[in-house]
Amino acid sequence: MKVNDYEVPADLHYTKEHTWVRVEDDKCRVGVTDYAQKALSEVVFVELPKTGSRVEHMKPAGTLESVKAVSDFFSPVSGEIMEVNTRLPDKPELLNESPYGDGWFAVIKPSNLEQELSALMDAEKYGELLRTIVEQK
Repeated sequence: MKVNDYEVPADLHYTKEHTWVRVEDDKCRVGVTDYAQKALSEVVFVELPKTGSRVEHMKPAGTLESVKAVSDFFSPVSGEIMEVNTRLPDKPELLNESPYGDGWFAVIKPSNLEQELSALMDAEKYGELLRTIVEQK
């Protein structure tokens, strides 16, 4: 689905901080949305969490630095980091080029998935949020 100029894949869950979750069996792949990568502009540095570390729902799990600003990456789910996108430190532009594909941030083994997913938005609700943001600009 497209909302204005932003891609909003229907199979993901979203936060109001513009991160996404794709449930893959018993794990979750997470990243930043198309809106977030466009707002950040050119991403030049990514600090990833360590594999094996624990992250908490809506707490900082890493850092994204762009030519415009430094931003925290807030984990949309709690759990253990099973994998990080090791390509990002050398190719941070993947976040801009492919936010829902090659630009993913980490894979998390969630500890409280059902409850935390229920707190996230589906594509339709996230699309409504984006429409509101665009209208306010």
